[in-house]
Parts: sequence; C-alpha cells; structure tokens
Amino acid sequence: MARTRSENYDDIQRGILDAACALFAQQGYMRASIADLADACRLSRGALYHYFDSKEAILFAILDAHVRRMIADVEEAMARQSTNLDRFRAAIRAIVELNARSTNEQRLILNDLAFLAEAEQKAIKTLERQLVDTVSDLLIRLDTEGKIVKRSKRVYTMMLFGMLNFSHTWYDPKGDIAPQEFADMVVDQFLYGFAAPVANRAAARRPHA
Repeated sequence: MARTRSENYDDIQRGILDAACALFAQQGYMRASIADLADACRLSRGALYHYFDSKEAILFAILDAHVRRMIADVEEAMARQSTNLDRFRAAIRAIVELNARSTNEQRLILNDLAFLAEAEQKAIKTLERQLVDTVSDLLIRLDTEGKIVKRSKRVYTMMLFGMLNFSHTWYDPKGDIAPQEFADMVVDQFLYGFAAPVANRAAARRPHA
C-alpha cells in the first residue's frame, strides 16, 4: 500500500530543499552526506527518503526549480514592457534580483551541475538554453549596427551572462549598490560601454512610450 502524504508534505519538502541548498553551498555537494542532510533538515534518514529518493534527486530539484523560477521571472518582467530595450533591461533586472536572493542556488548551478546524471544535466541545460535564447534574441533586436553575426552570437550572449553569473563571488546585494541599480549598470556597460557619454546612458534608461 502506498504511503499516504501528510497535509504538510509540500511544506516539509520545500524545507528539505532550502536546508539542503544551504548545506551543499557551504559544505559542497560531494562532501555532504545523507547523515549531514538529515541533521540539517532535522529528519531521520528514513523520513528524508520519504520525500526524495536520493541526494542527487534533491540537487536536481533545487537546480530545476531555480532555473524555472528565473525563466518565469524574466518572462513576467518582459511582458510588462513595450520596447525591446525596456524588455532587455527588465530581463536583466529579473535575473540579478533573483540571483541576489538565491546565492546558494547560483553557487550550486555553477559548481555542482556536473554531479547529476547525464539525463538530469541535459534537462537543466535545456532550460538554461531557453533563458539564454530569450536574452540572445533581445540582443539581436537591439543590435542596430549588425555586430552580432552567426559566429559571434554565442560569444556576445555568454559575455553578458558571464557578468551576471559570477557576480555572487563579489557582489553584495545588501551593500551600497542595490540589485536593480547593479542590473542597470550591467545593461549600460554592456550596451554602451564605460566611456559612453553620461547623457547618452541616461537617455537610454528613460521609459519609452
């Protein structure tokens, strides 16, 4: 007979993911044992296996949920805008703001994705490509000078994501620069360059009708 789910099953499952994410980010996925996980979650090993089949299943659930949340946040942010520039700025803000709230998840997806089985890695990478393609399409639409061609499309796109994905190693969202301001700095730097006249950058950030 299948075991009946408790009324707070989903809440406990989310609690496991939160505790596991913090543990993996601090201790390292490979170094964290099932016993460590059970202690962090304040559950027995048997109870832990009631919610997830394995440590790998927990890691996959964390990464899958994080990338899906980012895609949803980006799509929602873009849907509220009417111009390509505003959509691009909104997309970058959404990514930065989620990463600022999810530094543990960001560390895991950059450092521990390779520990998943091949099929699970492929599933996560497919979601990541969906996000990359969305941003890449916006860049092409903003490329009025024709700089992005077939051979350079990926390079330009990954240059941008390089600025975003590794900011958790040094950027403090609680510091002097708030996430939205940081996102705008990334957009301005990437699209217009550090030496662009301030007036031009300010004009580019004004809301469009």
